[in-house]
Amino acid sequence: MTQQPKSALTPIDQALDRLLASLRPIEERETVPILGARGRILAAAIEAAMDVPPHDNSAMDGYAVRALDTADAEVTLRVGQRIAAGQIGDPLRTGEAARIFTGAPMPDGADAVVMQENCSVSGERVTILQSVEPGENLRRAGEDIKTGATLFEAGHRLRSQDIGLIASLGIAEVTLTRRLRIALMTTGDELVQPGTKLKPGQIYNSNFYSLSSLLQAFDAEIVDLGVVGDDFESTRQALAAAAKSVDCIISTGGVSVGEEDHVRAAVEAEGSLDLWKLAIKPGKPLAAGKVRGTQFFGLPGNPVSAIITFVLIVRPCLLRMSGCDSLMPASFYLPAAFARPESGQRQEYLRVTVQAGEDSKQSLLPFNNQSSGVGSSLSGADGLAIIPAYTSVAMGDSLEYLPFSELLY
Repeated sequence: MTQQPKSALTPIDQALDRLLASLRPIEERETVPILGARGRILAAAIEAAMDVPPHDNSAMDGYAVRALDTADAEVTLRVGQRIAAGQIGDPLRTGEAARIFTGAPMPDGADAVVMQENCSVSGERVTILQSVEPGENLRRAGEDIKTGATLFEAGHRLRSQDIGLIASLGIAEVTLTRRLRIALMTTGDELVQPGTKLKPGQIYNSNFYSLSSLLQAFDAEIVDLGVVGDDFESTRQALAAAAKSVDCIISTGGVSVGEEDHVRAAVEAEGSLDLWKLAIKPGKPLAAGKVRGTQFFGLPGNPVSAIITFVLIVRPCLLRMSGCDSLMPASFYLPAAFARPESGQRQEYLRVTVQAGEDSKQSLLPFNNQSSGVGSSLSGADGLAIIPAYTSVAMGDSLEYLPFSELLY
């Protein structure tokens, strides 16, 4: 791979460092039922007030025994009781077994479970066909979570598996940072809503729907500013009005240099533009700044560029504003199943699929059409392969890969 000089555009790493350093987490908190907490950020640590499981219990269906009683080959024991999940059995006597089911509390005196497949039953007696060791086939109290343990610190973003773990402690509500209020504005005289019949020269406003869907992963409160026409004064008024009541404004379109692109000028008239033009492809005409003190992101109008700049730039910034302690997506490296000439001054993000070869090893294959206007390339891809600026790619080169599973959550 070959590397060459610096770009005149702002590299994405520099842009992110600058933006993240300028943002502060919101301080307001709210208490939310755990079923509505997925994707949200904890504002207070979760600590265990109990053991999980709360008692020793059977890990499978079988017979609770004293392990010492099974030391002899094919020992026969009397079945003294039956214990189902949710029931408490009587203390186990020497030379006795208890029929037990998965999840049922272990009776006092029992220290192992013989799985039913290793038993032969005749009436009220069971023959143990295979001996067990103490502790075999049972779950100890506190094996999962011990009383006093901290499950999650403040700043943790809750996933579905985390919700279940919190529920296992009997916790029904959690303290979170307040939902972000985000104004979403799309610009362009040509845009109409789905469900409306197109007139000549019109297109459907797909960006609003894709970005709204992405914001739902944050459980953000979305303020729809509607479609703002290609007019400086209308754009300025919409931005100024939104800045009074939201944490962040996100617009699409109107940030380039055309005569009908008014967003950049409107932001500068109502605040400041701190970042414009990134050294990435697609997504160069991204703008960021403040509108009357409110954070602003101006995304490109092309559907691919809008989504890619959102996941690469806006997503970590919104996580920072929410107080999240983990901002960047996980990535890993896979070999390229393609060759590509040297890239230009912009770092490229290719839409790729992960394919498995005859040897079952995975590699990256780019979508045929990498145009920033081809939205189907995002749906047809598994993620993004990163090609640094001034870099050529040969078959088998190791490339950094960002899966959509990391970027779209």
